[in-house]
Amino acid sequence: MQLAEDGHEMPNLILEYRSLAKLKSTYTDSLPKQINPDTGRVHTSYQQAVASTGRLSSTEPNLQNIPVRTPEGRRIRQAFIADDGHQLLAADYSQIELRIMAHLSGDANLLKAFAEGKDIHQATAAEIFNMPLEEVTSEQRRSAKAVNFGLIYGMSAFGLAKQLNISRGLAQEYINLYFSRYPGVADYMENTKQNAKQNGYVETLMGRRLYLPDINAKTGNCVNTPSAPPSTHQCKAPPPISSKPPW
Repeated sequence: MQLAEDGHEMPNLILEYRSLAKLKSTYTDSLPKQINPDTGRVHTSYQQAVASTGRLSSTEPNLQNIPVRTPEGRRIRQAFIADDGHQLLAADYSQIELRIMAHLSGDANLLKAFAEGKDIHQATAAEIFNMPLEEVTSEQRRSAKAVNFGLIYGMSAFGLAKQLNISRGLAQEYINLYFSRYPGVADYMENTKQNAKQNGYVETLMGRRLYLPDINAKTGNCVNTPSAPPSTHQCKAPPPISSKPPW
């Protein structure tokens, strides 16, 4: 991987081949075999009690990871079409895990940003770089987004540096600035780690426990666990019924 990033031709060709081979074996060869003969369509199954964090998982086929980042991957998505008179709808809760982190941590700045309807990544960039919201550049927002999501998933300075293609020292500086602006998040994460070490498990708002027998060897997952299942429970719950259309 590093050789490819350094511009060497052969590693790049190998990585490209691996990517195309995976697309072929996972999707173009597999999906046609899973077409239901009665409907002429593929039908996934959602498992509610397989993933340790409580997330829904999609099987036979897995339709949660249809590629989108590369032109070749996006061509796979073009195979999914709606029946005549129907449409495919993609919907997502806006930054739900960060909203839950704001609730769990009680951090004043994070709660304030959401309450005021700000772009949370832009607001975080403004906090980290100590500048007016309207002066935040797209590159600074991208860095703040990586920090926002990376830290709640236990990302280290090494991982952040690799993702943003910056030095480890600068990545650590971003992390330090983040926690100085959102001290409630830092306190929550540290308390979660200590409670996990003491109890051997972490618990969600809904009372779901994830036991961590190797907690003293690795603590990253325990930080995310309390925030991931509440978002899952929210997505599993039926939406409120309204007499008015949402448009």
